[in-house]
Amino acid sequence: MRTQVAIIGAGPAGLLLGQLLHKAGIDNIIIENKSADYVLSRIRAGVLEQGMMDLLRKAGAGARMDREGHLHEGIWLSFLGRRERIDLKQHSGGKSVMVYGQTEVTHDLMDARMAAGAQSVYEAQDVAVHDFYTEQPRVTYSKDGREVELQCDYIAGCDGFHGITRQSVPADAIKIFERVYPFGWLGVLSRTPPVADELIYANHERGFALCSMRTPMLSRYYVQCALEDTVDAWSDQRFWDELKRRVPEDVADSLVTGPSIEKSIAPLRSFVAEPMKYGRLFLVGDAAHIVPPTGAKGLNLAASDVNTLSEVLRAAYLDKRPELLEQYSAICLRRIWKAERFSWWMTAALHKFSDDPFARRIQEAELNYYTGSVAGRTTIAENYVGLPYETVDTAG
Repeated sequence: MRTQVAIIGAGPAGLLLGQLLHKAGIDNIIIENKSADYVLSRIRAGVLEQGMMDLLRKAGAGARMDREGHLHEGIWLSFLGRRERIDLKQHSGGKSVMVYGQTEVTHDLMDARMAAGAQSVYEAQDVAVHDFYTEQPRVTYSKDGREVELQCDYIAGCDGFHGITRQSVPADAIKIFERVYPFGWLGVLSRTPPVADELIYANHERGFALCSMRTPMLSRYYVQCALEDTVDAWSDQRFWDELKRRVPEDVADSLVTGPSIEKSIAPLRSFVAEPMKYGRLFLVGDAAHIVPPTGAKGLNLAASDVNTLSEVLRAAYLDKRPELLEQYSAICLRRIWKAERFSWWMTAALHKFSDDPFARRIQEAELNYYTGSVAGRTTIAENYVGLPYETVDTAG
């Protein structure tokens, strides 16, 4: 078998890249080691930046998002028993975010790929990448008892943090930057109306909390918990009682509770691998970087990587400018580190790290300053809606 671009991973990053390349007339095949149903079963956040909304529309996969998604023009920061609204639209030059679940994004991209007749291979076993430092990279895998070799021009590693593409890079060629946080998020999904029309990020002396939503009758809530906690230790009643303690009284009074339909604990980490290009192998999304979910940047950073990679591949094939592929890593990393900074700041300002009263007062002063300053509100807003995508430099 042969294709121009082999894409490893059929999550939203791989599917979005495949769709953009297909629309540009660049042949690609997606290889995924899980089933399509498994990929769709993964519960992830769903706050989309303006740039990702535009990319989904460009890929021909934005119609249902535009019909069923929920535009949000603000977020709430809660601390010291009060709420402060950050008007995203006002402070970012008219931009907003879309609340639309990652599962729905994946579903729409799968449907678009199927409608386009592009090839995806699910439940591929023993996937491996080879010879990506040469001009003839290839991917091998087994499917239905048959060994397959896929020859290609380039490989896109969209297979997540635990995927095989980054692990295939020689250890002396890659540099890792990482911070692991000393707590996790306990998340509950419930068929209840959201407690507010916009997300509430809560700083409390007992720990962080987040009130989010998926649809008008599907809510997602989180509380900061210890890393050693287990889901079994948190009954629904214990969760709701703790959430009510951490949000302002008016929010707690209007909270509609109900049985959880999904409950899980996620650890928090910041992670960046540099560079993101190794010969003809490109790392994309979680394969190259992880952010704590506080800033809603994970899926959106993957989208900005996809935007850059699709543009440089388009330039290589259609404009006969393969040298522009060398810009991929530097362009991506500039935006990634800015998003890492914002996610780190949100995490540091809103979570409980210790019982140190000095640290607590610093958090309160930080939140008071940012919410009490036009410059502070602007900083939060322009980062939350997403910094602009950097264009490929075609000069020269």
